[in-house]
Amino acid sequence: MAKADYYDILGISKSASKAEIKKAYRKKAIQFHPDKNPDDKGAEEKFKEAAEAYEILSDENKKARYDQYGHSAFEGPQGGGAGGGFGGMNMEDIFSQFGDIFGGGGFSGGGRSRRGVIKGSNLRIRLKLTLEEVLNGVEKKVKVKRLVKAKGATYKTCSTCNGQGVVMRVTNTILGRMQSQSTCPTCNGAGKSVDKRPKGSDANGMVYEHEEVSINIPAGVTDGVQLKVSGKGNDAPGNGIPGDLLVVIQELTHDLLKREGVNLHYDMYLSIPEVILGTSKTIDTLKGKVKISISEGTQSGKILRLRGKGLPNLDGYGSGDLLIHVNVFTPSKLSKDQKKYFESILDDENFKPVIDKSSKSFFEKVKDMFS
Repeated sequence: MAKADYYDILGISKSASKAEIKKAYRKKAIQFHPDKNPDDKGAEEKFKEAAEAYEILSDENKKARYDQYGHSAFEGPQGGGAGGGFGGMNMEDIFSQFGDIFGGGGFSGGGRSRRGVIKGSNLRIRLKLTLEEVLNGVEKKVKVKRLVKAKGATYKTCSTCNGQGVVMRVTNTILGRMQSQSTCPTCNGAGKSVDKRPKGSDANGMVYEHEEVSINIPAGVTDGVQLKVSGKGNDAPGNGIPGDLLVVIQELTHDLLKREGVNLHYDMYLSIPEVILGTSKTIDTLKGKVKISISEGTQSGKILRLRGKGLPNLDGYGSGDLLIHVNVFTPSKLSKDQKKYFESILDDENFKPVIDKSSKSFFEKVKDMFS
């Protein structure tokens, strides 16, 4: 769709003076200002269009290029990014560049309300979980030390920034007048300063308070995952909103199981007679006791897979597996009779290693496991 003409957007003629351009933009900006049209996407787009038109027409060089070539003067690499740029800019950028246009018109214009209500700082804690808790998910209650507004504290509009939370500074440079915006040093961006400060509170009328916070941990979380509990961080002074509580998961080491994503690994140690004759073993898993059958002649290094006995996916789709690694225990000490027996079968054909070319190596098994 073709872009609207900048003169049409502002409702002016090509012969309009700089004062008339500025006046027209101010009128349009006030008409479609987001503070006057909350949650109106159409008005927001018109507000951006007016800012874009003013950005071009208020600059003599850009206006001359636009008058000669139209929108194509600012498209492509040769355009230098001028014009057409406000569609991708946020509202703060527009307010920062053209905030002085409003001149006390009663709207935010780069001030406080379009920056959003100030938010308190976030808090971060570490929460230790066992594999059993990871398996099923769990609700934890923790005590959090957070800043809250002291009872009886009252606030007034900051006199330095007039409640905007930011201050504008204009400096003269060789390139002309440059306007910059920074956080108000008096209220630290809150837009409010303490009017009545209760005894024991800090300079912002805040005090520390311990609060018990309930945290719901979903099943399948991993070590290092960060969860957010909204509104349980530090309060903000004045009419601000509290920050968030960030919960970093720390997974405790299990005595028998090792985690690999959603899969679990278990080392099973068997004696030589057990792997020769075959046996059965009962092992503890996170989902209860499981009986494992070991067939005759099971080789050390064999991996038995119990499907669905691992951990659940965090997204809720299925569970991992429990991988049992068979390890044959070789005794370091033998009685004389035992030693004599093994010496007697040392050259027995049944005890000589047989290399099965079709059998997969240990590394191939590991590769298959994670493919």
